[in-house]
Amino acid sequence: MFDEPEHFRPLADRLRPKYLSDYVGQDHIIGDGKPLSQAIETDHLHSMIFWGPPGTGKTTLASLIAELSHSHIEKISAVLAGVKDIREAIEKAKYLRSQGKRTVLFVDEVHRFNKAQQDAFLPHVEDGTVIFIGATTENPSFELNNALLSRARVYLIKRLSDEAMDNIINRALTDEEVGLGALNMTLNEAQRGQLIASADGDARRLLNLLEILADSLSAEPTNEVTDEQLHAVLRQSYRTFDKGGEQFYDQISALHKSVRGSDPDASLYWFARMLDGGCDPLYIARRVVRMASEDIGNADPRALRIALDAWETQERLGSPEGELAIAQAVLYMACAPKSNASYGAFKAVMKDIKNEPSYDVPLKLRNAPTNLMKDLDYGKQYRYAHDEPNAYAAGESYFPDEKQPSQYYNPVPRGLEIKIAEKLRHLKELDEQAKKK
Repeated sequence: MFDEPEHFRPLADRLRPKYLSDYVGQDHIIGDGKPLSQAIETDHLHSMIFWGPPGTGKTTLASLIAELSHSHIEKISAVLAGVKDIREAIEKAKYLRSQGKRTVLFVDEVHRFNKAQQDAFLPHVEDGTVIFIGATTENPSFELNNALLSRARVYLIKRLSDEAMDNIINRALTDEEVGLGALNMTLNEAQRGQLIASADGDARRLLNLLEILADSLSAEPTNEVTDEQLHAVLRQSYRTFDKGGEQFYDQISALHKSVRGSDPDASLYWFARMLDGGCDPLYIARRVVRMASEDIGNADPRALRIALDAWETQERLGSPEGELAIAQAVLYMACAPKSNASYGAFKAVMKDIKNEPSYDVPLKLRNAPTNLMKDLDYGKQYRYAHDEPNAYAAGESYFPDEKQPSQYYNPVPRGLEIKIAEKLRHLKELDEQAKKK
């Protein structure tokens, strides 16, 4: 079907669009009147960073930009390259510049370069030796030098929609020159949907799955894909989930915010998404403990114990039994009354501690286990609360003598904190009465 060189190139590489009109997705940056389209059309190219998930067309878009701007493209992978490779690419760009030709320097996985390697690009970006295009799956704000970011425009490359993925399937199945058109392979709508769901917005993964499927048909008498053949191919496919990467933190953020927003269904959804992607359940269990203190607090103190129990259950039973306990805890957190009063109080007092002197503990609050300490008035004038009416020393202050008493904890009118607030108001009234005596 193919000559030898083409046959050995993966389908995903063979099907890379050669024209911008064939490029699917990313209409928000390359549609009519969009900023990148205008830069290409007016030949006012600038250095840029493409930030987005794997398989969404970052490399392809860089190649198209070079082609449309009549520029030479020099490609470097930060996974394999070092400073030596950067120097060689720059020297080549300088030579081409002397010949009147522009160079696009494309750096894949640019976030993997360290600070020194990223800094090596700066003077050559600054003087126009290269138009720098970096591709990254990680948040540039955290992974790229500010100096490099200030010289490049960041474009968000979005996960491919189901419609875009379906268009890619159509092209792969009908292109007889570099696609699978010569095989006349047929897929029904349900099978297309399963392929798209399994690829999870990653065009490269989608085309790899199609290619494996095509190979499995080569020994069959028919070109019609069966459900059994499709399931065999999809069995080893996993959804997009980059442990420790941008998508990881996006999803745990979505889970936390869904719990905070008291939406049990969305909370359960994000919990299941993370499990489906291969996240360690114990990591989620630890985060649920954090939610119990940060977002529920004393509005429902039982939440912390339930979160800890779920963590312990996962440690003892493992998966999948322990995951049900974490799911139960997630649902409880989402439905519980919310209070960040403890969290707010802790942050406020820590701010004061960092900004104020290290005040001494008042003598009355110090223990006096020896005669010397007693002679130095340690513990003198301490009021033992249990000996006071209602076990409360009205009017007493427990702050350092030099510090004005501060109110850090402000219970919210939800859950148990309603009762806590009522008690604190009553104690404050007793303090005011004691001061008047």
